[in-house]
Amino acid sequence: MRIGLIGAGAVAPFHITAAAENDGLELTAVCDIDADAAARAASGSGAAVFTDHRRMLAAGVVDAVIVNTPHATHLPIGADAAAAGAHVMVEKPMATTLHDCDRLAELCRQAGVGLTIGHIQHYMPEKVAAQRVLATGELGAVRMIRDNRSTDYRPGSRSEWFFSPEIAGGGALMNIGGHCLDRSLWFGGGRAVEMLATTVHRFGAAVETDGAMLLRLDNGVGVSITVVSDPGTRGDLLTIVCDRGVIEIDPRVGTTVHANGRSRVVHEHHADDIQRAFTAQLADFAAVIAGAEPTVAHAHARHVVELVLTAYRSADEGRALSLLPAGVPA
Repeated sequence: MRIGLIGAGAVAPFHITAAAENDGLELTAVCDIDADAAARAASGSGAAVFTDHRRMLAAGVVDAVIVNTPHATHLPIGADAAAAGAHVMVEKPMATTLHDCDRLAELCRQAGVGLTIGHIQHYMPEKVAAQRVLATGELGAVRMIRDNRSTDYRPGSRSEWFFSPEIAGGGALMNIGGHCLDRSLWFGGGRAVEMLATTVHRFGAAVETDGAMLLRLDNGVGVSITVVSDPGTRGDLLTIVCDRGVIEIDPRVGTTVHANGRSRVVHEHHADDIQRAFTAQLADFAAVIAGAEPTVAHAHARHVVELVLTAYRSADEGRALSLLPAGVPA
C-alpha cells in the first residue's frame, strides 16, 4: 500500500519510519506547504514531494494518507482524500468541532475508505503494559485516575498556528489535554458524564496555556487532569488507583505496579518506545483498511473533542456541566 504523508511537522519522522518498518507499506509521497520541509522529510525515502495535497492526490501515487496538519484542516484535507478514494488517518484531535468529527466519519463511510484517528497513547508501550495489568483483574476495578502533564505554551515555543483559536481549536487542553483525556477514558473504561474545568491564559497567548479538568465517568470513576505550562519541574505522570493497588506510568521511566507494600516494574523505558508506538499505530491503520475495527473507535475520538469543548464552556461559565450519555440525541 502506498502511503502519502501530508504535513512534515515534528512527528513526521516517526510516521516515515513507521512506513518503512511495516511490511507491505511504502511511503511514496510527502506533502507540505513548505517545500523545503517536505523535501527534508522525504530525503532518502524516494518519496515524491508536493506542496499541495490535492495535486498529490490527483497524481495517483498514494492509496492512503496520514494527515499530520493543523487541527482545523483535518476535515477539509480528509474530505479531499476520501473523495479521491484514499484511506485516511488523521492525527488527534479528530477535528475541532463535533460537526467536523461527524462529517469526516460520514464522508469516509460514503467513499468506502478506512478512517483512523491517531491517538498515539493507545500504542505507547508503557500504556499498553498498564492496560495489560488492568485486563488481568489482579488489581480489581479502577476507582480513580490522576493525570499530571507539563507543557510549554510560551509564544515562540511552538509553531504559530498552535496559538490560533481558529486553527488549533484551543490551546493546552485541546493539544496536551486531548492526550490526557484519551488515556484517562481508556483506562477508566467509561464515558464522562460531568465536567468541571479551569483554564488559565498567560504569556499574552490567545489560547489557554494551562488548565485543569475534573471528570466523573458513567461507571463512577473520578478523573483529575492538570496541564501546566513551563513549570520548574517538567513531568508526565499518570496514576491509576484500583481496589487492590496502584499503577504509575511515566514515559521517561516506565510503568510500575504497587500492591500490598510491594512494587514491580512491568515496563522499563526504552529509547525506541515512541517509534514503536507510531509503527504499531500505522499497522493498525493498515488492518482497518483490510477490514478490521480500529483500536481507537471513532466515537471515542469524538468524545475526546466533546470533552475539550465542554471544558471550555465549563471554564467560561464557572460551573460543572453534565454531558448526555452515549446514544442520547442532543
